[in-house]
Amino acid sequence: MHPILVKLGPVAVRTYGFLLALAFISAIWFSARRAKKRGLGIQWLPDLSLIVLISAIVGSRFFYVIYHLEEFEGHLLDMINPIQSSGEIGIGGLSMFGGLVLAIICGIIYIHIKKLSVWRIADVVAPSIMLGLGIARIGCFLNGCCFGQPSQSFLAVIFPPNSPAGYMFPDTAIFPVQLVASFYGFFIFGILLVLERFKRFDGFTFWLMLIFYSVARFTIDFFRYYEDSMIFATIADARFTVNQALIVLIFLFSLFMWIYLRKKSKTKLSSGSN
Repeated sequence: MHPILVKLGPVAVRTYGFLLALAFISAIWFSARRAKKRGLGIQWLPDLSLIVLISAIVGSRFFYVIYHLEEFEGHLLDMINPIQSSGEIGIGGLSMFGGLVLAIICGIIYIHIKKLSVWRIADVVAPSIMLGLGIARIGCFLNGCCFGQPSQSFLAVIFPPNSPAGYMFPDTAIFPVQLVASFYGFFIFGILLVLERFKRFDGFTFWLMLIFYSVARFTIDFFRYYEDSMIFATIADARFTVNQALIVLIFLFSLFMWIYLRKKSKTKLSSGSN
């Protein structure tokens, strides 16, 4: 674990924040490169990037707060105030899943309002989302947050006591779900680029990205630690989280949209040939 990247006097650059910034910049750069290759231009990208950044922060914070309301009893302003009641500067407690969902929704709304090709642009951006995820989750590991459950796996690691994981499970080996999440982010990124060779309709890459992400996230959540407030249902010994319930809905809707756009494209081709 390496939470502090560099310290310059009283100013500390946290590794988590640095990697989040790197993930965002990398996603923008790769999206711009893909957009130029597809003749879409990049005039829409700066505004879209700003909207995605803001909505991701808002969504991440909102999703965390609604499931940790007890943390803010007596100091509700800490939900949104960057200067916490404890005197600390910064807003601790974010849910990457909530940020991803709201960022996608707001991004699609913006593209639609601008009367641009929603699914063409979504296809351009989709692999970049997974690239950013892969980078950002490394930051989670180095920060010791978003951690897994105690495990006997040879992959398990012991986090230091000054980390969120080490505080919750002191001197206990924990499954590194952050690194697994990083791996599937990079893996989905690569798979999408390969499968694009078979693209036949707009929306192909974007909805495949959400389908693959849903399956990966649903699976890894069984190995991640969650508070009781995040448990949606318990079946036998398996605990299902609120995130997993939402992920199932995302998977079904994404599968429906992929099939719908595929059929719509085939219908257009057949009617055009006639």
